[in-house]
Amino acid sequence: APRYARCIENSKRLRWDIDRDVIRHREFARHETFLPDGLSYLDRLKSIISPGERRFLSQIQGRTYANMFGLVERFIGAKMLELSRDHWLGDQVALEALVRFTDEELKHQELFRRIEALTARCMPAGYLFGPEPNMVAQFVLGKSTWAVLALTCHIELFTQVHYRWSIGTGPEVSALYKDVFLFHWKEESQHAVLDELEWLREDARITPEARDQAVTDLIELIAGIDGLLQIQAKADVAYFFANKPQAGVLDAHETQQIHDTMLAAYRWQYILSGAQHPHFLQLLTGMITPAQADRVMAALAPLQEGGAT
Repeated sequence: APRYARCIENSKRLRWDIDRDVIRHREFARHETFLPDGLSYLDRLKSIISPGERRFLSQIQGRTYANMFGLVERFIGAKMLELSRDHWLGDQVALEALVRFTDEELKHQELFRRIEALTARCMPAGYLFGPEPNMVAQFVLGKSTWAVLALTCHIELFTQVHYRWSIGTGPEVSALYKDVFLFHWKEESQHAVLDELEWLREDARITPEARDQAVTDLIELIAGIDGLLQIQAKADVAYFFANKPQAGVLDAHETQQIHDTMLAAYRWQYILSGAQHPHFLQLLTGMITPAQADRVMAALAPLQEGGAT
């Protein structure tokens, strides 16, 4: 109960507004980089494409970032609203914390819709974000609550990693995008606590057999997300080549290197930066058996650089 109460207190203290605090009448510009190299991996392409082309790729990744978070927060908000039912006639502090969580996730969806609209203004036509948020949400929410909470906790924790990579970067990184990372982190840091509490609560009530099935569900969720990332990486590379600033022709090896870099960056951003987070690993391995942990690690292994695609 005290941890739920602290989340409420922090939610009130950190509350921010999209227009007043984040966007502040600003626009994105074509000369700006949207994501830092630590997230985009684009410093790996210095030998084959120009700074302007790397900047354009960072803008593509930044646009996909907005759309990916608009997508994941659709099912996160729905799941938290569902879980709040458990507290309707019980712990009212926990209920308030989850209702606030849901309200903030709805705000984040609006924020990323706004960011998508702003990026569209300074980028060429033809960008395509393939995944349909409601279809993805239906797939995710069809899995066990334990697995969905594990995935959600993992997502909330990797936003903390993304924030750390976004601070202290050079002046070429968009000030507006830095603020997106900052304000998103402020509320997601509290959401990570609530995810943990609800995940532990769910873990305490299920049977060993149900937990084993939940581990299978989590592995299937990871595979599903990776499938989305593979499709989006191909679409984003195609958009890059249709609109890249320089007219030079790249050979097949260099083209493949760009695709591999985009996919590696997306896997790091949306899967591995959370799956490798020390706190996530501590929570996960504290709930499952060594054999189940081995199954999860085996599922992640192909996503590591050098693994099979």
